[in-house]
Amino acid sequence: MIDVCLLGCGGMMPMPHRFLTSLLVRCNGKQILVDCGEGTQITLRKRGFSSNPIDVILFTHYHADHISGLPGLLLSMANSERTDPVLMVGPKGLEHVVNSLRVIAPGLPFQIEFRELSEAEESFALPGEKDFLIRAFKVRHSVPCYGYSMELSRTGRFQVEQAEALGLPKPLWGRLQKGETVVTEDGRTITPDQVLGGERKGLRLTYVTDSRPCDSIVRAAQGADLMICEGMYGEEDKQQDAVAKKHMTFAEAAQLARAAQPAELWLTHYSPSLIKPEPYMDAVREIFPDAFPGKDGKSVTLRFSED
Repeated sequence: MIDVCLLGCGGMMPMPHRFLTSLLVRCNGKQILVDCGEGTQITLRKRGFSSNPIDVILFTHYHADHISGLPGLLLSMANSERTDPVLMVGPKGLEHVVNSLRVIAPGLPFQIEFRELSEAEESFALPGEKDFLIRAFKVRHSVPCYGYSMELSRTGRFQVEQAEALGLPKPLWGRLQKGETVVTEDGRTITPDQVLGGERKGLRLTYVTDSRPCDSIVRAAQGADLMICEGMYGEEDKQQDAVAKKHMTFAEAAQLARAAQPAELWLTHYSPSLIKPEPYMDAVREIFPDAFPGKDGKSVTLRFSED
């Protein structure tokens, strides 16, 4: 399963009722933060989370509303006596930007490892997590900017009858289910494909913010279990602002979802001028029915389908 918590859904500046952009994802014991706007730590605390276990921080781009909360977060991690390294991923220039912000957060007791993105699409797995993949894809903003998909694969169903036919002792079953090759006491080598059925449908979360509509978003979100997409403006008269500032309206986000057909769409990254998104949702749902307004702290657990 994948736990998802939208920590902040504001754009440009924090509001009394809305913090800036951030998302927390938890899977297989790993914690991944996407962006770190002002207020990220507050929502983390409100939801009962700690900054200490965050393993990876993914940045979409380096506008202040997406990274201004980072120095404080690093200091909190340091004060919690963290020593494990933190992996940071983002567009080119990541190390320079982070080190500049660290002028006010020096002397950390843990290392920061950097992975800078340069290709249109890049994929990587976390250490020790062969079934959990992160895919970065370029979107269309005023500066280099990436969206992210996180995918949890699912192995085939264990074939008990086949295992019994091979005479495999039950202590070996669990190892084979985890993808390990085993050797029996009589010297036979048994591979997982001998006892597992075909791969089953996994889980996918796609997150994109600060972009005009583009094909890369549709490809990334195709059939996703959850698509979280920026909707900077709900008002119809803001279309020109959206084009000029390289953002999206609610309607444009819904049109992308209609093309990609995720199970569900959450809107996020609202303009400060948008006090409440709810009045605009009826029009959004005429385009894509399974659309919902994001809000700080909105959470869901994505689970494998039963089959």
